[in-house]
Amino acid sequence: MRYLGNKTKLLNFIDFVMDKYNIEGEVFADLFAGTASVGDHMKNRFKVYSNDFMYYSYVFSKAKLMNSEPPLFTCFRKKYGVSPFEWLNKREYIPSESTFIYNNYTLKANRKFFTEKNALKIDGIRIDIEDFYQEKIISEAEYFFLLGSLLESVTKVSNTSGTYEAFFKFWESRASKDFIIEPLKMEKSLSVDSGNLSFNEDTNFLLRQISGDIAYIDTPYTTTQYASAYHLLETIARYDFPEIAGKTGRRQKNRKMSNYSRKQRAKDAFEDMFRQIQFDHVLISYSDQSIVPVEELIELASHFAVNGEVKIEEVPYREYKNLNYSHKGKGKSLHEVIIYFKKDRTIVKSPLNYSGSKDTLLLPIFKELPYHVNTFIDAMGGAFNVGANVTALDTVVYNELNPFVYEIIKMLMTSDKNKLVDKIEKIIKKNKLRNTEKREYLAFRDFYNFKEKSALNLFILHMYAFQNLIRFNRKFEFNTPVGNAGYNENLKQRIIHFCPKSPNLIMRQGSFEKINFNNYEKGTVFYFDPPYLVTTAEYNDGKRGFEGWNSDLEAKLLSFLCQLDKSGYYFMLSNVMEHQGKVNNLLKEWINSHKYNVIEIGETGSRYPRKEILVKNFE
Repeated sequence: MRYLGNKTKLLNFIDFVMDKYNIEGEVFADLFAGTASVGDHMKNRFKVYSNDFMYYSYVFSKAKLMNSEPPLFTCFRKKYGVSPFEWLNKREYIPSESTFIYNNYTLKANRKFFTEKNALKIDGIRIDIEDFYQEKIISEAEYFFLLGSLLESVTKVSNTSGTYEAFFKFWESRASKDFIIEPLKMEKSLSVDSGNLSFNEDTNFLLRQISGDIAYIDTPYTTTQYASAYHLLETIARYDFPEIAGKTGRRQKNRKMSNYSRKQRAKDAFEDMFRQIQFDHVLISYSDQSIVPVEELIELASHFAVNGEVKIEEVPYREYKNLNYSHKGKGKSLHEVIIYFKKDRTIVKSPLNYSGSKDTLLLPIFKELPYHVNTFIDAMGGAFNVGANVTALDTVVYNELNPFVYEIIKMLMTSDKNKLVDKIEKIIKKNKLRNTEKREYLAFRDFYNFKEKSALNLFILHMYAFQNLIRFNRKFEFNTPVGNAGYNENLKQRIIHFCPKSPNLIMRQGSFEKINFNNYEKGTVFYFDPPYLVTTAEYNDGKRGFEGWNSDLEAKLLSFLCQLDKSGYYFMLSNVMEHQGKVNNLLKEWINSHKYNVIEIGETGSRYPRKEILVKNFE
């Protein structure tokens, strides 16, 4: 099939790259499927997820992933005595008001995409296929195979150079041939995995819903929009009688335009894709003459790769040339490359066990991030679980009001981890600290309170404290009783691996109200995780040495968020609207008044579960 970017000739090279880097798994995702040649090739080895936001591509995927080989059409043959291909090719059709292709894409409409005879045949077969399915003469798998066969056969009589952005003024020899529907070409396999799935979604949206082992990405390379280049295939596949206009009769409503074909949006779309993709292995087919230069794409991928390592494999590849849509110059050879990296999917939990930490809700929160995150400000950072795990391209800012918590995080961020672990283990050994050992714990607590109030000692003290609470009396003397936890190998590893995923870290101690947001570029993302007004936690009841969280502070925070919104900044707010019969009316009315977006992101708390929401001022 003549198709822009078809990867049939690259299948062996994709296999070579997968073998070279020992890429294995169970689930393979073909995320920009096109004619589904890659997913078709992989269906014998993997469970395949296939996606494309064009419906005609969805048809090809369903046809190839639901069938291990061309179907037998048993019910159809039983009724008619022949295959549907034989039956359809012998049919004669009569024009009517409902023969959409005949009425709109032939000389009857001053367009020369098809001869009138062929257009009428296409209309008739398309309607017959629908009837077969509605009458249950064919199964769903057979339906999509027939529909895919029709689409592939259509391209063999189209009076174009390959796409449908223009038609020839003359009748090309191909277009003058009589239309014949032939079986869709596909690879045979021993069987088809019942878990194969085909999607018709925007890939960046879909990636927030699925996960797996291997993701293959083949985005558009140029500014050509597939919605324009293949509008006729889309219309035949849907057969939805769309409103059309212009010389070529393009669809006018609900046209899906790809951000990957827009110079101003392509890089941000890639950034969001790399951030959201929950697959271990990422393979990207790309060109050295694409909208986003290869070097920039590799640098971008390195932010999301394990250890920042990105591999590139290059192979000469003959591009289908169409000067109507290609921005490449004559005689310039295209080099196809495959970019490969292992996605860093690790979530590093903070070693500071702190009430209200969002370590269990990080993925739902990160799904709501904007496409581009250059600077991320964790404005009420706490244990720093959120900010440390965000991949901002430039800077993450940790801000925390509590000076004791701030100093612990600062120590964890700035210390040599191996030396820090060595110090911790020596102090524990020296003071004979063990789980539930009250006498030794209280002695060390006194040592902290009256001799050496250091961040290191407080950090160690909290490991053995009841529920790891960092609690003080009004003299700021640590007063949490002993608990049943302590230092262990898991905590040691959390200390060693706790570092931000963003290139640069800025640390700030103080109130969120003192953050001068004008110092940051527009589009900076501010994240807030305040104490919840309708719940009671150890750090917001006003009895732990600090001012408790109240309605006045809640109002100040909501006012600050309004200022951010008006000034062109993004904000994300974690909160709880209702809990055990109590409603945060300030929050509820504020959201309704400003029409901010609210997303339910999950439940936290075991004894008294609460439904967490995320409020944000962007789509």
